Amino acid sequence: MAMGVLLASSGCVYRANISQGNIVEEEDLDQVEVGMTRNQVRFLLGTPMVDDAFRRNRWDYVYYIKIGRNDATAKRWVTILFEADAVSEIQRNRELAESL
Repeated sequence: MAMGVLLASSGCVYRANISQGNIVEEEDLDQVEVGMTRNQVRFLLGTPMVDDAFRRNRWDYVYYIKIGRNDATAKRWVTILFEADAVSEIQRNRELAESL
C-alpha cells in the first residue's frame, strides 16, 4: 500500500522553472554593429555566458528557460566574433539542441 502511494505521488513532484544564460533583448542586439569594441558589446549585452579561453575571438550568448517539466519555452544563441578586438561578425538565432 505504502509503495503504491509513493509511486502515485512521485508524478506530482514540483519542478522549479530553470532559466540559464543571458537574456538578449532584440533591441539591444540590434544596436551591436561590426566595428564595435568588446567593451561596447559588453555594455549592450552583458558579460557572455561562454568566454572560451581557446577562442578569444568569440563570445557566445546562450539563453533558455524551462517551465516545470516542459521543454524549453524560450531559446536563444547569439555568437559575436571579433578581429583585432572589434566585432567582425554577428551570428543570430543559432540552433540549440532539441533536447533542451
